[in-house]
Amino acid sequence: MSEFPAKVRIPEALSGQRLDSALAEMFPDYSRNRLKQWIQQGQILLEGKQVKPKVKVFSDQELQLDIESVEPDEGCLPEDIPLDIVYQDESLIVINKPAGFVVHPAAGHHRGTLQNALLFYDESLAGVPRAGIVHRLDKDTTGLMVVARNLISHKYLVEQIQQREVHREYQAIVHGVMTGGGTVDEPIGRHSHDRVRMTVREDGRPSVTHYRVLKRFRAYSHIHVELETGRTHQIRVHMQHLRHPAVGDPVYAGRPRIPAEADVAFIDLLRGFNRQALHAWRLSLKHPVSGENISWQADLPEDMQQLLSAMQNDLEKHG
Repeated sequence: MSEFPAKVRIPEALSGQRLDSALAEMFPDYSRNRLKQWIQQGQILLEGKQVKPKVKVFSDQELQLDIESVEPDEGCLPEDIPLDIVYQDESLIVINKPAGFVVHPAAGHHRGTLQNALLFYDESLAGVPRAGIVHRLDKDTTGLMVVARNLISHKYLVEQIQQREVHREYQAIVHGVMTGGGTVDEPIGRHSHDRVRMTVREDGRPSVTHYRVLKRFRAYSHIHVELETGRTHQIRVHMQHLRHPAVGDPVYAGRPRIPAEADVAFIDLLRGFNRQALHAWRLSLKHPVSGENISWQADLPEDMQQLLSAMQNDLEKHG
């Protein structure tokens, strides 16, 4: 199976070909349709810019690849996995994803994913790229995702996401007492040494995150976050950049900060919270058929509610 580097240059032998044709020769384990989809989603950039699959490429031009899944198209099989479906019709399925649920097959997660579950739930999704998945949440991020149920809806939703007309709002619990809301407008790219991590870097992709404080505690803050862009780990990276990483984030946060004189039960809860405290709370879009503005909300999961309750009790006792 082909592995995707962060950057690669067009070889001389492929100079003058269409981008999708050149990629098909460079990465033969992947279908032309899959490669075309990655180009259209902006996961493959030519000289730092998003282009059309038919654009001609020339020797030594640079490709920047930020591929979220490197599994071949044929590698995903239906599996009987329960889904928490918030809404569905002939065009869409909206799902409330739990923590620990991988969205699509990737290295180390070949089965048990949302994509496997969708293929079992609706066998017609085998005819839609990635079983209709048009955006993703990290494995341990909870909350709302929309799935396209046919090719027309898939094309529509991909275009809406690219045009920033699908609105995604999150709630998070972060380290530190934030003084107020604001905007982080910092480009994000793959870490130069650690391929698991993303980071703020000058040559990264444009990334914009808006946030506001919902509640301040003694050593933590409950915040509302809204995305303009949808980069890998965007909220997690931007919050770390502000030095307010998400509680429990195993990649970006480090150990929890324990307030002075905190109760043992509260300390144990903090130390035992081993996923990023991040929830996709609200999703809004225009329906692909009716054009109607429609939105959904998903309550915070129980573990985040328990954590907020413990922080409130700590504040009332020691604040």
